[in-house]
Amino acid sequence: MEKFFWADAIAEKIIKEKPNKRQYVCASGITPSGTIHIGNFREVITTELVVKALKDKGKKVRFIYSWDDYDRLRRVPVNIPNPKSYEKYLGMPLSEIPSPSKKRKNNYAEVFEKQFENSLKKVNIKPKFIKQSEMYKKCKYAKLIKITLDKKEEIKEILNKYRKESLRKDWYPIEIYCEKCKKDTTNILNYKEYEIEYECKCGFKGKFDFRKKGFVKLKWRVDWPMRWSYEKVDFEPGGIDHSVYGGSYMTGKEIAKKIYNYEPPLYVFYDWIKIKGGKEFSSSKGNILTLDDVEEIYEPEVLRYIFASTRPNRGFQISFDNDVIKIYEEYDALEKKYYENKASSQEKRIYELSQIKKVSKKKPSRISFRHLITIIQTGKTKNLNLESKKRAKKVSKWLEKYAPEDFKFQIQEEINIKLNEKEREALVELKERLKKRDFTEEQLFNEFYNICNKLGIKNTEFFNAAYKVIIGKNKGPRLATLILTAGKDKIIKLLEKIK
Repeated sequence: MEKFFWADAIAEKIIKEKPNKRQYVCASGITPSGTIHIGNFREVITTELVVKALKDKGKKVRFIYSWDDYDRLRRVPVNIPNPKSYEKYLGMPLSEIPSPSKKRKNNYAEVFEKQFENSLKKVNIKPKFIKQSEMYKKCKYAKLIKITLDKKEEIKEILNKYRKESLRKDWYPIEIYCEKCKKDTTNILNYKEYEIEYECKCGFKGKFDFRKKGFVKLKWRVDWPMRWSYEKVDFEPGGIDHSVYGGSYMTGKEIAKKIYNYEPPLYVFYDWIKIKGGKEFSSSKGNILTLDDVEEIYEPEVLRYIFASTRPNRGFQISFDNDVIKIYEEYDALEKKYYENKASSQEKRIYELSQIKKVSKKKPSRISFRHLITIIQTGKTKNLNLESKKRAKKVSKWLEKYAPEDFKFQIQEEINIKLNEKEREALVELKERLKKRDFTEEQLFNEFYNICNKLGIKNTEFFNAAYKVIIGKNKGPRLATLILTAGKDKIIKLLEKIK
């Protein structure tokens, strides 16, 4: 067990590097080129946990999330309606493309942005969202763009150190969106002060002052460090693709220092997450599992726990099979330890940062995920408290969409199997004992073995026969739990049909 929780360690390092800063800035962001998948959630939850760690240390924090919606459409995702019809928009800014959703009148990017923003609210993540289309169109970066253009040869020198082929002599660190066709199929003819002259493949020629018209977009490797400087960013995580030797973080650090005279933010890389047994996420290929999909099965606190309890540089899988039960049990066990004051300092922090609200003084009262599987399928949900009802919705959705067949059952109305003499005797004995008295689960469990010993039937044969009669399967949930949850009167009524 590490001495400090990873998010607290990062927060301490940020404060140590800039001890006198009045407000720290933590950043995250993505290009909304398609549906935002759960893999992208890792970046924002990593930032969120560091933000909370800083706030817990009494620091003022600005948490920003950039929508890079002024990026060009590079490829059309296969999972949008009529994808071929969107090929004509390739090269245009995402914010200028019509919405693929008939229900929404927003632009292309906003459809995906709103979906993700609404999902984040459910896990209590509420950053300040910044649309880069608005920033560029309002010419907010004009002064920094001029610095970039004036120092383009220095930038080329930095980038060429990590390239197999050097950038062309006429290379510019910017893209120009044509005023007529709105595409980036342009070529810069001349640049002087704040004025750029260009021509486009569509045949249009234009000249504009980028302090007044926002047709300029910095290329990614320059755009990222420029925004660090503009927003005064102190922390931002990034995926492995940005973290490799010669990657955009490595070049970004040099550009931030040498071009913008800004000390780059503290950075941690996060590893990819996968769907258990599935393919890697890809918005463009339509292989999508969204935050909404995960939130159908996992409570907000349990979802946050999954990420909080795993260091960012460790990859893991999101499970939807029977591992879901194990994850809920791990979370419940941590919660129990927390309220019994048996949790380590690390475990306490993981639990605290998993909460979407302030930690309650009293331990929440809720039924386990495993037990709810039985309760729901026996129709005994009427008297559940609020916390258990919330969890029951997750269990119901899991049973409907992902549960293995072994976990699904239905209480039988009739007995449709043949029993041998020993099995018949044992189940009749069970019926009589159920009639005579009430049992706790543990008492009933012990009673099964008393019946087996009395009648000389193997335990396995007894349980097998009971499951076949009650749910029509060879096995099922804990038998004592099943009987008492379904209601012993209902089970007695069924057992009375044994001939």
